[in-house]
Amino acid sequence: MALLEVKNLKKSFAKTEVLKGIDLKVNRGDVVSILGPSGSGKTTLLRCINFLEKPDGGKLSFDGEDYDLSGISKSDIAAIRKKTGFVFQGYNLFANKNVLENVTLGLTSARKIPKNEADEKALEVLKKVGMDGYTDYYPSQLSGGQQQRVAIARALATDPSIIYFDEPTSALDPQLTSEVLEVMRELADEGMTMIVVTHEMGFAKEVSSHVVFMADGNVVEEGSSADFFDNPKEVRTREFLRLTEH
Repeated sequence: MALLEVKNLKKSFAKTEVLKGIDLKVNRGDVVSILGPSGSGKTTLLRCINFLEKPDGGKLSFDGEDYDLSGISKSDIAAIRKKTGFVFQGYNLFANKNVLENVTLGLTSARKIPKNEADEKALEVLKKVGMDGYTDYYPSQLSGGQQQRVAIARALATDPSIIYFDEPTSALDPQLTSEVLEVMRELADEGMTMIVVTHEMGFAKEVSSHVVFMADGNVVEEGSSADFFDNPKEVRTREFLRLTEH
């Protein structure tokens, strides 16, 4: 059974229809890369399924429970979010808190976990992303890649069923990008379920189990990573892949 399934997800901003009825299915352990040109609706899709934007309509099944997206309650949203992590393009760390505090804050404030337990969990996930030696550093003292690894640690600290990544490397230079992608590869190898909006074609090809290509608010094509890259069926997909070749 799918961990996450979305049917006919719709979202408009004013009179502009950004998502025109998206279907998406994610099984446990999947790494789903969402590709597409700017303005195709990729980030809006991610934000809608984590309720950072309010969907206009559609159905969501998550971890065995079914929801109507047009009228989902705040308590249902809170219950879903407790099982998810979100890694933003711009890190979204608190500038006035050090690395350890950035990771523990969600545990102590939202989940009421005792500070000593939260600290222990934070150190565990910071070690996993190679940032355990930076607990007293503030975000301004870290590179972009280091900040993003702290953001990944923060997402991991809650033991999520799935993590959403919104273009996690787009603000980074190539060396820092490789640091972050390596952490994500390791998570994939460990079986973490992930949906990744990305422009990193190498990551999508090598690490994804499934690829979704979006354009103009629609899913144009989807399939296994091998099928998508080696045998794209749609003209729009082939053109996109040709333009992204280096």
